[in-house]
Amino acid sequence: MPDAPHDRIVLHQDAVVWFAGLISLALVGYMAFVFGRFLVYWAGSRHAFRHNRPAEPGDPSAFQWHLIIPCRDEEAVVTQTLDGLRAAAPEAHLWVIDDDSKDATRELVLAAAARDPRVHLVQRRRPHARIGKGAALNAAYREISARLPGSTDRSSVVIGVVDADGQLDPGTLGQVCNPKALGRPDTGAVQIGVRMRNADDERPLPGRGRTANALARALVRMQDVEFQANNAGMQLLRRRTGSVGLGGNGQFVRLTALDSLTAEEGRAGRPWPERALLEDYESGLDLRLAGWRLTHVTEAQVSQEGLISLRRFLTQRTRWAQGNMQCLRYTGRVLRSPHYTVTGKAEVLYTFLQPVVCVLLVLLFPLSLAITTAGLVLFPAATAEFQLRFGPWMLLVLVLATLPMVLWGPAYRRTVHPDRRRLTGLLWGVLVWLYAYHLFVVASRAAVRMLLGRNGWAKTRRNAEKVAVGAPTALES
Repeated sequence: MPDAPHDRIVLHQDAVVWFAGLISLALVGYMAFVFGRFLVYWAGSRHAFRHNRPAEPGDPSAFQWHLIIPCRDEEAVVTQTLDGLRAAAPEAHLWVIDDDSKDATRELVLAAAARDPRVHLVQRRRPHARIGKGAALNAAYREISARLPGSTDRSSVVIGVVDADGQLDPGTLGQVCNPKALGRPDTGAVQIGVRMRNADDERPLPGRGRTANALARALVRMQDVEFQANNAGMQLLRRRTGSVGLGGNGQFVRLTALDSLTAEEGRAGRPWPERALLEDYESGLDLRLAGWRLTHVTEAQVSQEGLISLRRFLTQRTRWAQGNMQCLRYTGRVLRSPHYTVTGKAEVLYTFLQPVVCVLLVLLFPLSLAITTAGLVLFPAATAEFQLRFGPWMLLVLVLATLPMVLWGPAYRRTVHPDRRRLTGLLWGVLVWLYAYHLFVVASRAAVRMLLGRNGWAKTRRNAEKVAVGAPTALES
């Protein structure tokens, strides 16, 4: 009997150690699952990226082209954009949506329309304006539909969406209508590649020092690697799984595909989701659920500004992450849809859950540190034994998780900059690995916004826009 208290202490200690070990094992298992699914997805993307076969361009004259440019306080870029689009797509109508801008956007567009009869202004005013990009796109859809003659073959009309700072490569329209893209009558939409045209700008921040410019150059370069390597591989994988996603810049949609969405109850005249933070990706989901084929074309690209401000970059990506979380409401429809293959459903679920996985890892990491710290203080021997047994496996998981990200750097160098040294490609790869950690930051910020009920659509300011100290980096709707 004298030993009973001591026995109870020992049992209590064993229970605590057992519980802490169970939590740690669960954390290790979760990390292994997360990184494992990432490795499978990366391997598929990498394989698709390496084995992409370009298609021969089609005949743009077989289609009628209408390019929509949503604008909200875009006086800094809109004139240059219109001039560039006219040069790249001389046969296209250019529809500028002025979403109740406070600057000179409207006047600049009207001046361009006076010189070019194929430039049109779609004017929006509050309270109907500034409620999201989807609502602005729907206004242009209704305007274009109203102006088309009744005898128009709407299956040959293509609506393209280009950002206010977007520039199309010459020959883009021919690639968009190639035999594997809109040249197939069952294709409802095409997404082209995206690149950062200021990726080689040596001084993105004139008047600032070396360090500031070096960081800005690295940020822009990482965005270019992300879109031309990581995202290109992801989209080529999606092309195989039948789950290509549409982006806000460089999407081309057949008018009859948009018409089919407006036939749904409550969506008359509104093919794009309104008040959605990712109206582009959601519209692709809607089109696929309606039975349309979507594809990705890498042979043509749209260029845009890479953001040089970390604050503006995080603001933009937080909106993207929150919009991704909003897409979770599509889960049931996607899983039940006969238009998605099994691999397509798996890919969509991977995309839906990516921000959620990041948030859970952010929450679990400090929990893991707390358990380890407490164990070292209270039960040093047992904790040390656990770390020796499972620590190498955790390290192996972390190594395997980082290596694939590093390999995107050399892949980007070979594809985009074969003139650069291999060491440069490797350096870019290391930066890609570090850059990827922003996903944890923006996913956490997005989760907080959702918990606070903040779902407004925020338009990130352009690089050319000067912002006073303390002013917001985005214009909230």
